[in-house]
Amino acid sequence: MYFEQFYLTCLAHASYMIGANGEAAVVDPQRDVDIYLKAAEEHNLKIRHIFETHLHADFVSGHKELAARTGATIYIGAKAEAGFPHVALHEGDEVKVGTVRIRALETPGHTPEGMCFVITDEEKLSARPSPLPPQPHAVLTGDTLFIGDVGRPDLSPAHTPQQLAGLLYDSLHTKLLALPDATLVYPAHGAGSLCGRAMRAEKSSTIGTERLTNYALQISSREEFIRQLTTNLPTRPNYFAEDAEINRSGASPLNDLAPLPALSPKDVQTQSQKDAWILDVRSGDDFARAHIPGSVNIALSGQFASWAGAIFGIHSNPILVADTQTQVEEARMRLARVGIEVLQGYLKGGIAAWKKAKLPMSSTPQISAQELNKKLNAGRDGARPVSAPGTDDVVVLDVRREGEWQAGHIADASWHALDAFPRGLPEVDATRTVAVHCKSGYRSMIACSLLERAGHRNVVNVTGGFDAWLAGGMPVASPETALSSK
Repeated sequence: MYFEQFYLTCLAHASYMIGANGEAAVVDPQRDVDIYLKAAEEHNLKIRHIFETHLHADFVSGHKELAARTGATIYIGAKAEAGFPHVALHEGDEVKVGTVRIRALETPGHTPEGMCFVITDEEKLSARPSPLPPQPHAVLTGDTLFIGDVGRPDLSPAHTPQQLAGLLYDSLHTKLLALPDATLVYPAHGAGSLCGRAMRAEKSSTIGTERLTNYALQISSREEFIRQLTTNLPTRPNYFAEDAEINRSGASPLNDLAPLPALSPKDVQTQSQKDAWILDVRSGDDFARAHIPGSVNIALSGQFASWAGAIFGIHSNPILVADTQTQVEEARMRLARVGIEVLQGYLKGGIAAWKKAKLPMSSTPQISAQELNKKLNAGRDGARPVSAPGTDDVVVLDVRREGEWQAGHIADASWHALDAFPRGLPEVDATRTVAVHCKSGYRSMIACSLLERAGHRNVVNVTGGFDAWLAGGMPVASPETALSSK
């Protein structure tokens, strides 16, 4: 059996290819499907089957295009009510891929149509005769079971989170935990995805390991599971519902996208004055040094597509600013993966062209964690009251997610997760310097640029974020410190 995981860091998304005897199946394909065609060619396989564990909300799937290019059959849970040609799966349905058997488990909870797929390598079993029943090799768990977590239960307009959480509990305990402990677990997402909230960094696990270490599987009762799984859920980006509907009907081929217009600096300035979204994909440091006033920085180096979808939405029609044509093309592909397909264009020549046109520029001050600590201490030790104006008059804004904040934060900091910015920006004291930090500096630069776009001129980015604060041995407040905002 050939088995390969394709991990897309930008979306914390895992897809899979399974092959045997010259044919292959792809599970949960990403939007751009050439990687599967290339892998199939390299291993002398023909893609005959495409499986979807559910209607993905955080990215646009490539199932329809991959089927069109290969002639493969698409399989998805019957409750998805998919609008493209497919085979509707029910509990216990099986599909053979050469000597590999793929068995469907109906596992509603994250979504009503959720499925998991049990993989059994019959060739391996036949080589080791045993009186015992065949043991599965692995289970592809979609967004039902993650490494260290389970799927969020609030993504269905037809069910309450409590109803889905109850279904999820049943799916986990009657279906997945009934598998042998040695069964390998391969989920559809990893750490950083908003489809869960406490995923570990590993890309795979086993049923036995998750049984012992996954917090959600330690919860003693169905009622308590429902309570915990529906409390303090992370913000759900608005584009999630739209992506799920795109996947229900199937996305159009990427080749159908219109060419991206190259815009002059004057064109971009005109659009920016009309409040158009200007998306700068350069590094945070480059953005900090010089950028177009009102532009928003989401660097390609991180989970670019997820944040672009969450901040802008799929109908935002942004203008791209990048250093190179390669960056423009990469940004466009990654935006298409979350459904942002229509863009106004890109700044031809990048920031160099903007500077050459002698148009206005902005910059974002940055501060190290050590320097921030000195400024905070200047107010706390009596040398200057924290509330008094002056160069050391600084307050801290933490834009990490709630679990990160609860694990430890800078004393007296206020908290407003970046996920919540689209619902409303945090209140900022215009008379004081606001030092914005996240874990490493990536999200905080996004936050700084959004605050600057709203007219705030007193924000600074903390380089290295909370990681740098911890590395410097500076004090961390206990989790019981009150939250100021959400």
